[in-house]
Amino acid sequence: MKTEARPSFKSSELSRSSADVFAEASDHPVTVTRRDGENLTLMSEREDRARNELLEIAGQLIGAATMNDGNLTRFMTDHFPWMLAFSPQDQDKCARDVLNAARASFSVGQSHLALSTLTSWRETAEAIAAGLGESPVEWLEDDEPVERP
Repeated sequence: MKTEARPSFKSSELSRSSADVFAEASDHPVTVTRRDGENLTLMSEREDRARNELLEIAGQLIGAATMNDGNLTRFMTDHFPWMLAFSPQDQDKCARDVLNAARASFSVGQSHLALSTLTSWRETAEAIAAGLGESPVEWLEDDEPVERP
């Protein structure tokens, strides 16, 4: 997996100007270099949770991709039962979309694509289960200009 070089701070900078280091670490992980030991990575709890969630998805998807019978949709509906709210065709599409988003996330080291795709599908399943979307949608045909806010 290719990752971008992250900002780096010396451990002495962490002591002298911790506010700057913490501000940077709240946006994305930073490396704290040390002379007397292995470098450390400082990141927000949000980033740590996102990475852990991505790894959980990765483990499940790798298991799905390596199943002997190759039935990705069946495997995914076993692990994500909310997918059963979809039609069989939409279950297949959901399984493919989530797997492709996870593969893309793994390849660029960004968890948000896989997590947002999985969340979007789950929220759609929840809406379907709640009965939303059963009424026909009325599309507006006329463009009405609005003033700038």
